[in-house]
Amino acid sequence: MGRRAAIVLGLAGTLAAAAVRTPVIRRWPVSILQAAPCAPASEVPSVQSAVHAVAGLAALARGGWRRPDGIAGALANAAAVAALADLRRDADRSADVLAAALVPLGVGSRPSVHDRVPCGPAARRLYRQAVDVAYGNDPAHRLDVWARPDVAAAGAAAGAPVLLQVHGGAWSGGDKSNQAEPLMAYLAEQGWVCVTINYRLGPGERWPSMIVDVKRAIAWVRAHIAGHGGDPGFVAITGGSAGGHLAALAALTPGDPDFQPGFADADTSVTAAVPFYGVHDFTVDEEGLFALLEGKVFSTTLAGDERGWRQASPVHRAGPDAPPFLVIHGSTDTIAGVGQSRRLVARLRQVSRRPVCYAELPHAQHGFDAFPTARTRHAVRAVHRFLTVVHEQYRADRQAMTGARVDSAVPDRPVRLNP
Repeated sequence: MGRRAAIVLGLAGTLAAAAVRTPVIRRWPVSILQAAPCAPASEVPSVQSAVHAVAGLAALARGGWRRPDGIAGALANAAAVAALADLRRDADRSADVLAAALVPLGVGSRPSVHDRVPCGPAARRLYRQAVDVAYGNDPAHRLDVWARPDVAAAGAAAGAPVLLQVHGGAWSGGDKSNQAEPLMAYLAEQGWVCVTINYRLGPGERWPSMIVDVKRAIAWVRAHIAGHGGDPGFVAITGGSAGGHLAALAALTPGDPDFQPGFADADTSVTAAVPFYGVHDFTVDEEGLFALLEGKVFSTTLAGDERGWRQASPVHRAGPDAPPFLVIHGSTDTIAGVGQSRRLVARLRQVSRRPVCYAELPHAQHGFDAFPTARTRHAVRAVHRFLTVVHEQYRADRQAMTGARVDSAVPDRPVRLNP
């Protein structure tokens, strides 16, 4: 690496670490330029530090310590390493925040083991049991089913709990095949059945096509998941970004006829919801998202259709019958501001009779869980613990109603530990 390149790299790393702590650019779509360099600094700061350490040493090599540009390159990268130092503790801080969020459920202690979070092509080959299954008539109506092979083979006898994942992408992009893989694979390994879906996207399709498709997918799961090893009586929902919005809205609007044209009688209720960094209030223009919503998602404006925009906002649909929620958001998210989740949680805690857990992860950016980093592993384990508590309550309630013990035919597999 050249000495001048080392200077540029060091300065860029220092600025990125500073931006992780205090983002400056928060208006869509320029905020993407803020988020991109922040992601490595916030999610893999140790790796980033090693890169800067090597770059600093390279600037001093071959006599560079005698030249101003060599010294400048070393100092710039040393500054980057120093700026990243505190960020290296954010993963552990996130684990503590997630544990504290679960205290109302009685499972707040932080796990002492570090179980593996599988990901990548190997995980897809092992757990993805069905691909591009049609859940409706549109070409976009396709879903994948993730499960352990023994769970899928057991079929209806397995009775495994189900999690439906809704991908993000600003309601106009994204795909089921490349999001939330660490969560899907981890839960599948623990004996869950996971379903990840595609849905119609803007600007070719406009609201409410997206939520209608999510509802249609829930109805399909209720009707057909037993054949894949799942329990149709226990369906939780999750998603990130636009998917977090759709997951939260679906959880708060079971049976809404406006969102279920042609299948109004279908059961679209869910047992729990875990939205990640979602946009939950369309009546507040945070981060400049109105330009996106009015151009690619809605065919109306807030001023011309306030009722419709409020109906599409989970904050304004929260009620006493909301299912248990675990809401997760990064404290310095520049794409979907953390205020969106704060308002949703505040409203749910005002009106809901069920638990509302909230984890605001320090210095986490948008989409932090795309890769199996240390913070992602902590988040995935927390989601599993939250959903396990909700599922245990579901089984206890069913047993109380029927008088019969409710057990799965497929035993849980012991957690794999790191060597």
